[in-house]
This record gives sequence, structure tokens and C-alpha cells, in this order.
Amino acid sequence: MTSTSRVLRALAPRQLATLTLIMLAAFMLTVSQALAHNVTAGDAGYIQEIWGVKIIPFIYLGAKHMVTGYDHILFLLGVVFFLYKMKDVGIYVSLFAIGHSVTMLLGVWYGWGINAYIIDAIIGLSVVYKALDNLGYYQKWFGFQPNTKAATLIFGLFHGTGLATKILEYDIPQDGLLANLLAFNVGVEVGQLLALAVILIVMGYWRRHPDFMRQATVANLVMMGLGIWLTGYQIAGYIAST
Repeated sequence: MTSTSRVLRALAPRQLATLTLIMLAAFMLTVSQALAHNVTAGDAGYIQEIWGVKIIPFIYLGAKHMVTGYDHILFLLGVVFFLYKMKDVGIYVSLFAIGHSVTMLLGVWYGWGINAYIIDAIIGLSVVYKALDNLGYYQKWFGFQPNTKAATLIFGLFHGTGLATKILEYDIPQDGLLANLLAFNVGVEVGQLLALAVILIVMGYWRRHPDFMRQATVANLVMMGLGIWLTGYQIAGYIAST
């Protein structure tokens, strides 16, 4: 048994739920210092200075972006929260990856850009949408269930557009652009798989506890609150910038 397994088994149901909520709350404290899809100053300088094909560095940058992309992590958590079969996880994560990849690659290649505050506000709403979906509020409020697969693909397109918008700000050199973008996208998917692995391990242990459903309601309410906060943060940033 690994050390991680021993730690998770040692946690009581309430402690595990509390740990999850603390991790979500930490997002709120951290995101105030970095916009969604933000690129660090060091990475931005590197992107602007390089020339030619740089496969490994761009894979690293893509993986780093995904692992530190709080909006991605929150949405991904919401998507897999109540998925128990690996086949379903694979389908939904693939739809998100396709949407994310298409708009990121095409957006940078063709120079499509949307105001970063606006697109990040929409991404915040994607977190709110998924939390509401997990809570079953669409059925309660409106009597219908949105197509979850279509929604995952559509919000994947928005997430990719957000990344493309940020990358365009740094004017990547045209020499080796396609290869570097493909490498960056591979890195994003590697980072997504790493983040997903951690989420599934934690969720797998959490789901075994009898209080999971009650705690899951609280967790999704917290996630919804974080999505609303992130959306408001971006809207405030847009207003301040105009």
C-alpha cells in the first residue's frame, strides 16, 4: 500500500470532505493573484525570445499551464464528480480535450482573440453550470436536463479560446509556430491527465464513505460559489479596464 493510500484510508469521512473543501477554498485565495489562463512573466519572456521548433519546452509549458489552471481543474472536477465508470470519464474528458484543443490551436494560428476578461468570465460560468448540473437544479427549476456531453464540448471550446487569447498577447514567433503549438497542446493533455489522476484517486476513496452524497452537495455548492466569485472577479476586471 502506498503512502498516499495509507493517508487517505486514515482520514475519516468528515476529515476527507473538509480537506476537499479546504482545497477548493485555497483556490479562492490564490486566484486573486493570477487571472485564469495567466502566463507567468518568466514563461512569457521565454515565449517571446525563442525562435524555431522547441518541442520539449512547449510540452512543459502546456503541462504547467494545465496543472496550475484553476479554472480547468474546477471544471474538470465538476465533470467527473459523479462519473463512476472509466468509460464515461474517458468520453467526457475527451470531449473537453477536443474542444479545448480545437479553439486553442485555431485561435492562435488564425489570430482569433476575445477580451481576456470576458472569456474568463464565461469560463467561470462554466464552473457554475457544472455545479448546478451536479446538484440537479436544472430538473428542479426548469424540468429539463441539458445535454451534458454537448455542454462539456462547448465549454471546452471556451476554455481553449481563453488560452488562445492569452497566448496571442505574447506574439509567438512564426518560425516553428505549428510544431510548438502542437507540442504545447500535448503538454496540456499530459497535465490534464495528471490532474485527472489525482482527482480520481481522491474521489475514489471519498465515494466509499456513507456520507459522500451529503458532503458532495456541500462541495458542489462551494464549487458553485467559487465559479460565481471567479465570474464576478473577471467582470470587475473588465469594468476597471474600460
